[in-house]
Amino acid sequence: MMLNYKFIAAILFLGSSVFAQNKTSNLSYVDPTIGGVGVILEPTRPVVHLPNSMLRVYPMKKDQLDDQISQFPLNVASHRIAWVFSFLPVCDSNVDKLWTARFSIEKEQTTPYYYQAEEEISQNTVEFTPTAKCGFFQTKFNNKADKYLRLGIWGSEGQLNVSDKRVITGTESFSGMKAYFYGETDTDIEQVKFQDKNQHKLLARVSDNTASVGFKYGISYISIEQAKQNLYKEIPGWDFNAIKNNAYITWDKLLDQVQIKGGSLAQKRVFYTSLYRSYERVVDINEYGQYYSAYDHKIHQSKEPFFVDNWLWDTYIALEPLHMILNPKQEAEKIRSYIDMYKQGGWMPSFAVTFGDWPAMTGNNAAIWMSDAWFKGIKDFDLKTAYEGMKKNSLQGTILPWRNGAATSLDSFYNKNGYMPGLKIGETEPVKEVDAGWEKRQSVSVTLDNSYSDWCIANLASYNKNKADQSLFLKRSENYKNVFRVEKGFMWPKDKDGNWIEPFEPKLAGREYFTENNAYNFNWDVKHDFKGLFALMGGRKNAEEKLDQLFREELGLPKYKYWYTQPDASGLVGQYVMGNEPGLHIPYLYNYTGSPWKTQKRIRMLLDTWFTDNLFGMPGDEDGGGMSAFVVFSMMGFFPVTPGVPVYNIGSPIFDRVSIRLTDGSVFEITAVNNSAENKYIQKASLNGKDLNKPWFTHEDLIKGGKLVFVMGNKPNTEWGNSEDAAPLSIINK
Repeated sequence: MMLNYKFIAAILFLGSSVFAQNKTSNLSYVDPTIGGVGVILEPTRPVVHLPNSMLRVYPMKKDQLDDQISQFPLNVASHRIAWVFSFLPVCDSNVDKLWTARFSIEKEQTTPYYYQAEEEISQNTVEFTPTAKCGFFQTKFNNKADKYLRLGIWGSEGQLNVSDKRVITGTESFSGMKAYFYGETDTDIEQVKFQDKNQHKLLARVSDNTASVGFKYGISYISIEQAKQNLYKEIPGWDFNAIKNNAYITWDKLLDQVQIKGGSLAQKRVFYTSLYRSYERVVDINEYGQYYSAYDHKIHQSKEPFFVDNWLWDTYIALEPLHMILNPKQEAEKIRSYIDMYKQGGWMPSFAVTFGDWPAMTGNNAAIWMSDAWFKGIKDFDLKTAYEGMKKNSLQGTILPWRNGAATSLDSFYNKNGYMPGLKIGETEPVKEVDAGWEKRQSVSVTLDNSYSDWCIANLASYNKNKADQSLFLKRSENYKNVFRVEKGFMWPKDKDGNWIEPFEPKLAGREYFTENNAYNFNWDVKHDFKGLFALMGGRKNAEEKLDQLFREELGLPKYKYWYTQPDASGLVGQYVMGNEPGLHIPYLYNYTGSPWKTQKRIRMLLDTWFTDNLFGMPGDEDGGGMSAFVVFSMMGFFPVTPGVPVYNIGSPIFDRVSIRLTDGSVFEITAVNNSAENKYIQKASLNGKDLNKPWFTHEDLIKGGKLVFVMGNKPNTEWGNSEDAAPLSIINK
């Protein structure tokens, strides 16, 4: 169907709003450069794409302070780990310089739907805008030097071709699969130069008289012919502005789903930029009725989306729960894609990326995600097959970090003894399947992660009335107790003989025992049984004191030495790590200890400190929405501490009013009366006109629509939500 672009242009700035008919587009608050300088690790990237779409592009630079573009990938095949093909307009009479030439930026414009950069000396400009599977570059030349389009591949396997004066195609192998593109220019290519006989990089010269060159292309994982069909379906003509306007409308409509009122301009920029980043993954790679799956290396005919590029360790706690609210239908489609991958490959994926199961990190996180969806009423998927896959991963697969496939001797030990054994520091690793160089065993984290996911499996077994499985997995869900050393008050590694490992320093324990954090943070990684955890700590009062100390504890050594052992520990507050996913839920745990006002205090401080509207506004690896979704939730005023339990913990809302338009047309509205930077404490609350004296509400409360009202003040109300009965439910057998 051809789009009526004149009509689209006419309605660009029209639209409805929950609060007002004439409003500033929420898209205007999005700044993709926020967080563009990594505090320690990876910066965010100004990704230009349509929501959850296959094609993603950004300028390749070291970070946002770098003023030179080395190239544009024609597609980000997998967030931060895979790119295919490259493009850059270049000018110079010395051809030899052009193979490595960079585009030096004088100024640039970054939005979700459009990118533009102007070169500092020549004042040449390059623009880009996307469709779902295709991209459109437009270059304007302002100098008289020889003018070329430079294209290449990223790896060492592939080939580029120019089949006539206006068609360029390419094939590239990456990570065991292939990508293809078909591209066209809107002006004749007068000369083609290849850097070598392998045809890995080419220079396509256009006429000296050419002032502007358009280059549009389609991407495919099936064939060049399919890439051509994708292009002709999505960009049949040469109207760059029409494609740009359509991308604008797509984003404008999407970001309109959540309306906010109040807060500062900076807070609005942080909020809507975080919401934009929550749509970078997962991506649908179905190409008009067929898709290539790296899970069985076959092309499948299907009208269903096929979603890939999910890092579940990073995304199960905030990103996926956010989309269970905003788009539950699509969430079911994502899960169905995972189930298809299991049927195709034999294992439930860990990180289901474009090129197959990337066995990164730890845990059987698909069990958590699917359980969470099921108990939130998202049931349009094959639970029987899903359950079969998550159970197989738990009982027959390996739980070693960064590994998938069949169980090892360490897995047999875990299944028998209920914990992953650790090695003493410096002890030689005897098990060949363990990455002895860097990732190591992460023995305590592995035990904690799998205790939680096994609890989620137990709940699904209970739903299916499978008492044997329920009993088995409930027992396994208590394994976390095997690595908590009561007299020390910490999660602590054990050796294969059941002895606590000494010496051991909870602050400095690295990947031998923990995943990207230390014992201070992983002390709280028992999301399914805080009641049991607090009992081990000596009760709620003792647990609260330990939680207080987490945010106050000294590092004990200079930061550079601390970061040598803990390079992922960014966004530090005491020993607490804001910049990594295992800590996202921790500030909300005061709701369980009887002091919700401390959660309110901590959340405001953490948001104000670490999530700002500048280049340093992301405290750790953003991970394609994993961290941003925490910001979206927390700025709205609530957070899903335990995926698998359809409950949201209340924090401290940033805005005077938040309105979420649900997919059935109903609205859930959060109002904060007397809200301000100073008035961060909840004095009282009501839900649909009835007093709410507990710091949580249910998914059912939210999804049927309603009104949650807070009255805010500048002093803590230590009585609100403080009773033990008011705490969110977190007990292993409930």
